[in-house]
Amino acid sequence: MSGIVGIVNLDGAPVDRHLLGRMTASLAFRGPDAQQVWIDGAAGFGHAMLRTTFESETEQQPWTLDGLSITADARIDARADLLAKLADRDRGDLDGRPDAELILHAYRVWGEDCVEHLLGDFAFAIWDAPRRRLFCARDHLGLKPFFYARVGTHLVVSNTLKCLRLHPAVSNRLSDEAIADFLVTGYLQDICTTSFADIQRLAPAHVLVADGAELRIRRYWTFPIDAPIRYRRAGDYVERFQEVMAAAVGDRLRTSRAGIFMSGGVDSTSVASAVMNLRTSQTCDVHGFTVVFDRLIPDEERKYAGIAAQALSMPINFLPADAYSLYDHWDDPTLCAPEPVHEPWAALNRDQTQQIADHSRVALTGVGGDPLFGYHIDAAGLLKRGQVWRLAADIASCLLVHRRRPPVGIRTTLRQLLPRQVPPPALPSWMPADLVTRLRLTERYRHSISTLPGPVHPVREGARRALLAPKWALAFEFQDPGVIGIPLETRHPFFDLRLMRYLLAIPPVPWAMNKEMLRTAMLGRMPDAIRHRPKTPLLAEPVLAQCRDAAIRARLASLVTRPTQPYVSRDAFPPRVSDSMTDVWTNLRPISLEYWFRWASVA
Repeated sequence: MSGIVGIVNLDGAPVDRHLLGRMTASLAFRGPDAQQVWIDGAAGFGHAMLRTTFESETEQQPWTLDGLSITADARIDARADLLAKLADRDRGDLDGRPDAELILHAYRVWGEDCVEHLLGDFAFAIWDAPRRRLFCARDHLGLKPFFYARVGTHLVVSNTLKCLRLHPAVSNRLSDEAIADFLVTGYLQDICTTSFADIQRLAPAHVLVADGAELRIRRYWTFPIDAPIRYRRAGDYVERFQEVMAAAVGDRLRTSRAGIFMSGGVDSTSVASAVMNLRTSQTCDVHGFTVVFDRLIPDEERKYAGIAAQALSMPINFLPADAYSLYDHWDDPTLCAPEPVHEPWAALNRDQTQQIADHSRVALTGVGGDPLFGYHIDAAGLLKRGQVWRLAADIASCLLVHRRRPPVGIRTTLRQLLPRQVPPPALPSWMPADLVTRLRLTERYRHSISTLPGPVHPVREGARRALLAPKWALAFEFQDPGVIGIPLETRHPFFDLRLMRYLLAIPPVPWAMNKEMLRTAMLGRMPDAIRHRPKTPLLAEPVLAQCRDAAIRARLASLVTRPTQPYVSRDAFPPRVSDSMTDVWTNLRPISLEYWFRWASVA
């Protein structure tokens, strides 16, 4: 998660070295190993290095080759395949070279089409001096953030929003629509925007090209629908899954130390199992890290995560959450994110991240397991697409394999087939009426259901939509050092494109029913207590438990001290704590916004 920044003056004026140096220095928190700047007249790059792979131990960035320069926050998957392609183009022996250098060589060979040959998590900028062109790209799923601002004759890019705000041409002017989105839904409706009017996000799977004064943005990838995969033996499905899973984990484990965000469920423990299985050929000191509740609410994560860790002979660290209350360390500006973030337990998240960062610079997660391995027969969708045979085959397969009726109801299917409008989210009662009218918020959220590019998946359209939902890119960003402020690179094996494509191509019945693939693949690697554990949400809601405490309610009421007009009418707040978690969560957002206003320097 190195820090990157670039400045291009579109009028040809030379880049201010002092300004670029100051912006690069601001990234030192995410790249403590080295900071370096490079300037070529009207273009300049800065880089703050965080070494997280074996190949990066001797890496220097920005890096220049034959008139091309790059600053990148990148981890490339399937390096052997890319190296073979580059070798076919007589690019010499690049084995062992850092990932950023491979990207630059790919640009030399394929130009703007280089992104079609890259896999992994990346955000990078390339200055093509012979063409006087800036070429930037963000990875397929948005695992790495990328921001840009074009203000007057200045184009500024970075993977850190706070860095862009240091440029004098970039104003502090807020986007009222973005702030309203945060208060109503907790996330942005438009993934290309930010909370600041002058700063935009580059969407996942997009490139940005600046040729002179012309700025072009285009999508370079949509999720493909592969031909169905069918094997004769059931065991072949599991063996191939284990191979692809090993590749996904191995590409993210090119380091000597790593942590795992691990609960006691099958998703994160299957990642841990794959990690420990790779240790036979790849030495890596791996620890598990788990947040637990011992008193506030009933919680079984300590028990089950402990069982998994013991079975894997993996050290595990527990962080009790009982001692944390909502909005702990309210007076700590280091908890303030670049944009409003609704995380009342930011101190708890920060402390767990620091706990892992004290051990390693890389952490793996089991995020993504639910949409990838969970399947409910979309009877209405199959009938609409005229695939009754597929519906019949899925039902028959489920009856034969599981000896039970699949999770599909006739009445539910009929309701789904009828034309209907999805109701927009309810606007909180404390939203000022003039704001609702001026921004046309009711219409905004009525039409906010986005359509995903690419073909509809014939069987698992729900999984495709869930995995490619724009909210994921924002969720990944919440764990980025640019938000959390700690140099820890979080990697998500289940969001490996090779793994996603394989699992959406095999028969969902039985492999994606009740996470059958994971449970079968862990046979002999994990105790049955873990393999057979059903998906288990928290047995109680800790936010509700704390909000019912009179002392904490009084403390929350005292936190909002500044006028929050035009966004919130505090007089309209409900007088008591609701029993609905949705209502409580919504009514806490103004406090999160107040905290952000207090420390974000937006006045």
